Amino acid sequence: MTEENVIEIHNLQKTYDKGKIKALNGIDLEIKKGEFISIMGPSGSGKSTLLNMIGALDRAEEGTIKVAGIDLMKTRDLSEFRSQEIGFVFQMHNLIPNLSVLENVEIPMYETRVKSEEMRRRALELLEAVGLKDKADKNPTKLSGGERQRVAIARALVNHPSIILADEPTGALDSKTGDVILNLLKSLHSKKQVTLVMVTHEPYVAEMADRILHVLDGKINNSS
Repeated sequence: MTEENVIEIHNLQKTYDKGKIKALNGIDLEIKKGEFISIMGPSGSGKSTLLNMIGALDRAEEGTIKVAGIDLMKTRDLSEFRSQEIGFVFQMHNLIPNLSVLENVEIPMYETRVKSEEMRRRALELLEAVGLKDKADKNPTKLSGGERQRVAIARALVNHPSIILADEPTGALDSKTGDVILNLLKSLHSKKQVTLVMVTHEPYVAEMADRILHVLDGKINNSS
């Protein structure tokens, strides 16, 4: 892996239903450190599967995939890699309703050696960055959809990941709130120099990225 590439993928293949469905059919991809990449494609094209592979949420059958210097095909326990290198933002925020906003942001740090005082400091700092420090003690159910997604972004950043993976982060939001979330992600990407890989079906969302990848039938069809 070259120093400037944070993600290197070659001939990555993934099937489901005993090989009947080819979700990924020979993906080749290099992403530079600090890049903002959008992945587009129709439903079932393999874009979310590709994101899951990068985040080590699933494993491929063939090919190679190296992320942040880790060979994901050869490393057995990837839980530490996920917690330290990857921040996930999904379409549904997946907040825990019986915890406070602050506690939800702290969750990724529970399996680390970070002390409770530092956990609180980091969480509050990120809540301030997403404009929700005043909601720290509230229950997530009392927040709007856009506010909950901002909490999810703060949670994704709390372990200082080198890569943020966002799967349709505005898919469940109205256009105005979606724009707020997109601008926040782009701002955080710029300020913190993290690599941002985002799956979207909206062309105007994709165009915010440095580069757009078009996935079709489990292959990267073209890049722009």
